Amino acid sequence: MPTTFRNPSPDRLRALLRDVRSIAVVGFSPEPSRPSHRVASALQRVGYRIIPVRPGIASGLGETAYPDLAAIPDAARVVDLVDVFRAADQVMPVVDACIALGLKRLWLQDGVVNEAAAARACAAGIEVVMDDCTWRAWSTLGVGTRGDTAGDGP
Repeated sequence: MPTTFRNPSPDRLRALLRDVRSIAVVGFSPEPSRPSHRVASALQRVGYRIIPVRPGIASGLGETAYPDLAAIPDAARVVDLVDVFRAADQVMPVVDACIALGLKRLWLQDGVVNEAAAARACAAGIEVVMDDCTWRAWSTLGVGTRGDTAGDGP
């Protein structure tokens, strides 16, 4: 099946990352060696608020963790971007939660490709980035810092 989804332009990605203040990281790992932890930590160091989303943990990176997006109090006001570190076949429930909660930005990390989920999200008015890394985009697009820049990334 041919790919029909296209990520936003680099200029739009830059603007998106400048607008975002808080990022819900779905699939956050408490293990520092895991990509979700490294990327979330790097983004936190440059000033984003990270909201870990993973069942079975109480906190991550000094923030309260939640088992799912629906458990985040006032999610539509608090979450600016949902950053997904889950297998492609597990993305549709995340899209459904974003739609139900009124969340407007969804980012699927490297290797996470689900055309049907992206199409459903876009049809619901959600801005989608697929198969890309938030940290790499931030690093290469000249977004600028949001605060403390200690460290060099993940």
